[in-house]
Amino acid sequence: MMEVGAEFAGYWTEGDPGKLDGFDKRFPGVPRVADHAALLEDESIDLILIAAVPSARADLAIAAMTHGKDVMTDKPGCTTLAQLDAIKACVAETGRIWSVNFSERFEVACVTKAAELVQEGAIGKVVQTIGMGPHRLNRPTRPDWFFDRQSYGGILTDIASHQIDQFLFFTGSSDAQVTMANVANYANPNDPGLQDFGELSLKSDQGHGYIRVDWYTPDGLPTWGDGRLTILGTDGYIELRKYVDVARDTGTDHLYLVTGERCEHMDASDAGYPYFARLLADIQNRTETAMPQAHCFKVMELALQAQAKAEGET
Repeated sequence: MMEVGAEFAGYWTEGDPGKLDGFDKRFPGVPRVADHAALLEDESIDLILIAAVPSARADLAIAAMTHGKDVMTDKPGCTTLAQLDAIKACVAETGRIWSVNFSERFEVACVTKAAELVQEGAIGKVVQTIGMGPHRLNRPTRPDWFFDRQSYGGILTDIASHQIDQFLFFTGSSDAQVTMANVANYANPNDPGLQDFGELSLKSDQGHGYIRVDWYTPDGLPTWGDGRLTILGTDGYIELRKYVDVARDTGTDHLYLVTGERCEHMDASDAGYPYFARLLADIQNRTETAMPQAHCFKVMELALQAQAKAEGET
């Protein structure tokens, strides 16, 4: 947000998350306030960014919006359907923006390039996405809440929200049905609150989707996860190897395009991240160019429905 012209006015954190030294070095001179109310009551502040424990994000967002602030929150934006209903009601009442930063789309340049190709009709009508979201556990750095199901909301609510966002976006779907969902703990029996594997399938009137997420990234991989997205169209397909091309290239943003006329690999690392500038414009103009509000709500609704289905609640 600073790179597109926003000013970092101040920050608040509850307790010491253990990363403040690095944070202060990255943002020197930005004041830390003792009470987040000071930020909410500052009329010069337009946008509140939230990266709290996932289960606390909804209440913080609602507090910000009721104070006239727009909100961008890390994913997941909430951890229960009741929280989502409260957020929807607050947005309707206040007219503020509630945006979840689905970083595996908004902060990945090859996804930007893929969106341009799909919009140009390069692969015809998109009929399926396959999204893979493997992550490294990094156990020594994880706080206690990371292993508490109620705090992080479950692996499908958390990680898979990224891939649900991409499914809806690339297929042009406004709604979908969760047709299958599973979660498990296969590798961490001493942490019963951790779900280290999850999968789900989606079906809409526009296409189909399959999603797999996990906490199994081996230490031999030079990055935190081999995130991939395959976008199948009626006239071709795109594969994104977002963070690494295993055993070939440690660089990011690999895009593979296959059509009737083309079969190529692209370095899409310079395609940019338009979400942030668009969000800034939305704050100023009260528009929805970064992400439609209804889309943001639907992503979290489907993630929460998938989580409930996987846990046998529906």
